[in-house]
Amino acid sequence: MRDSKWQKSSYSGASSECVEVRTVSDTVELRESDEGHLVLRTTPAALADLLHALKTGEFDYPPVR
Repeated sequence: MRDSKWQKSSYSGASSECVEVRTVSDTVELRESDEGHLVLRTTPAALADLLHALKTGEFDYPPVR
């Protein structure tokens, strides 16, 4: 995985309030654009698992079962 620049979602448009993402070495970094000094670092696999859980409603309240 090569290092990259911060990218924001195309859904954000011209808004400066968004989540940005980039890769650094073997990690994925996420940050809120208006709080750029706070960075969450994770692995690509862990991020993929989180996104899958969000998309399938695993964290919806009340739980969908």
